[in-house]
Amino acid sequence: MTTAEPPNGLWRRNIRARQSDEVSGQAGDHDNSQEEDLRQWQKHAQKVKMKVLEQVQDQLSDLLDKALTESVQPFTRLQPTVNGKTTINPSSRSQRMVDGKVFMARPSLLDELFEINHIRTIYHMFIAVLVIFCLSTLAVDYIDQGRLVLEFDILFWAFGKVGTVTWAWFVMFVYTLLAPYYTLVFWGSLYHSSPSKLGLSLGTGLVLSAVQTCVLGLFPIYVAVHYQLPPASRFIVILEQIRFLMKSYSFIRETAPVIMKNPTKEGESPRLPTFSSYLYFLFCPTLIYRESYPRNTHIRWKYVGITLGMILGCLFYGYFILVRLCVPVFRPETNQPFSKRTMVLAVFNSILPGIMLLLLCFFAFLHCWLNLFGELLRFADRMFYKDWWNSTSFANYYRTWNVVVHDWLYYYGYRDFLWLSKRKFRTAAMLSVFIVSAVVHEYAFTMGFGFFYPVMFCLFAIFGVVFNFTMNDKRQSPVFNVIMWACLFLGQGVQVCLYCQEWYAQIHCPRKENSFWELVTPRSWSCSYQR
Repeated sequence: MTTAEPPNGLWRRNIRARQSDEVSGQAGDHDNSQEEDLRQWQKHAQKVKMKVLEQVQDQLSDLLDKALTESVQPFTRLQPTVNGKTTINPSSRSQRMVDGKVFMARPSLLDELFEINHIRTIYHMFIAVLVIFCLSTLAVDYIDQGRLVLEFDILFWAFGKVGTVTWAWFVMFVYTLLAPYYTLVFWGSLYHSSPSKLGLSLGTGLVLSAVQTCVLGLFPIYVAVHYQLPPASRFIVILEQIRFLMKSYSFIRETAPVIMKNPTKEGESPRLPTFSSYLYFLFCPTLIYRESYPRNTHIRWKYVGITLGMILGCLFYGYFILVRLCVPVFRPETNQPFSKRTMVLAVFNSILPGIMLLLLCFFAFLHCWLNLFGELLRFADRMFYKDWWNSTSFANYYRTWNVVVHDWLYYYGYRDFLWLSKRKFRTAAMLSVFIVSAVVHEYAFTMGFGFFYPVMFCLFAIFGVVFNFTMNDKRQSPVFNVIMWACLFLGQGVQVCLYCQEWYAQIHCPRKENSFWELVTPRSWSCSYQR
C-alpha cells in the first residue's frame, strides 16, 4: 500500500505554522526570562542597598572610634615617601606632641548625615514646627488684640545694651591678644640665660596671674553688674570671659614647655610662637593651641550664608519656645504657692521646651556657630561633637557632647592631674574635672541670670558624677540609650522649671536686704504673688 501524501501547499502551511509557534514560544520564553531576570536584579539591588547602608554605618562608627583613639596616641605626621624613604614634614613640628591632640581635616557629623534624605527630613520637621510656632503666635495675637504683627520685644530686651557689650568685649580681646603673648616672649627670651630660671618663672607667672584676675576675672563681672546688662548680653560677656581664659591658658600651657625643653645656642634667638598664629588661635573654633592647623583651600560662601541663616532661625526658635511654652506657664494669673503638686506639674510641663532648648543650643552653637567660624577661617577640623545621641552611657555622652571643651578638660585637667599624681589617682582626677566643670557652669548661669540657684552645679557635681560611674562604657544595650534620653528629658525639665520659677520670683518678690543668706536663698521657695 502506498501512503497518501498531503498536497504540497498544505504541507508548506503546516511547516510555517509549526515554525511560527516555535518562534512565538521562544519569544514568550525570552520575555518571561527577562521579567525573571529583572525581578532577580531588583532583589539583588535591594540586598546591595541594605549592605551598603550597613557598611556606611559601620565605617562611620569605626571612623569615630579611630579618631578618638588617634587623639590620645602618639602620632607623627609624615610626608609621602621620597626615593623610597619616609620623611618628616618640617611644617608639622608644631603639631607633634607626645600623646597630644591631633588635628586633621574632617567635616562635622551632621553635615555628613544631612546628605541622607531620611536624616534631613528630621531637620525639615523642626523647620515645620518653627512655622507652626509663628502661625500660632500670629493667631493668638490676632484673637486677643486684633493685629497680625510678630513682636520680638523680649528678644530685643534680652540682647540690649549692645554698645556696652561691644566695648567690654573689645577690652577683653585686646588684653588677651597682647598680655599673654608678650609676657611669654619676655619670659622665653630670658629663660635660658637667666641665672635663676625658677625665680624668673614664678615672678612672671605671679604677675600675669594677678593681671589676668583683674582684667579677665573681675572686669567682666563689674561690667555685668554695674551696667545691669540684660540676660543674653550678660551671657555673651561671661562666656567670652571664660573662652579668653581657656584660650590664654592653652597658649601658655602649650608653648612654655617647648621653650623650656629647647635651649638656644649662643647668638641665636629662642624659637617663639608667631603673633599671627596666636591671633588666628583666638578666633578659630578650638581651645587647643597649635602653631598651625589643617586648612581648607577656599571659603564656601554659600555654606556661610546658609549657616548664618540657621543661627538666626535657632535664635527665633528659642524665642518662640519661651514665649509660647514657658511664659504662659510660669507667669500665672493667680497665686501659686510653692508646693509638691505645683512643682511636679511644672517640671513635666517644662520637659518639652527644655529638651527643645537643649537641641537648639547644640545645633546653634556646636554645629552652626563653630562651623561658621571654621568656614570663614578655613579651619578644616570640624569634629566639634560626635554622635552623642547614640550614647548608651553618660560617660560616653560627656565625651561626645562637646568635644571642644572636653579636649581642654581632658588635656589640661584630667591628664595633667594624672601627671602630677604620677597616675595614682584616676578617680580623683575625674572628680576634679567634674567639679571644675560644675563650678564654671554654675558661675555662668549665676552671672547670666543675676541670681544664685545652684541647679546646674547639683546636676553636674552630684547627678553627673553618679551617672558617670553607674552608667559607664560597659553599658552597651539599647535600653541604656532610652534611659539616657529619659534622664536628659527630666534634667532639662527640672532646669527650665526651677530657673523660670526663680526668675519670676526675683521680679515679684525682690530682696529686702543684701545679706549673705538673702543672696543664696532661692526666692521661689517662699514667694507667693499675684499678677
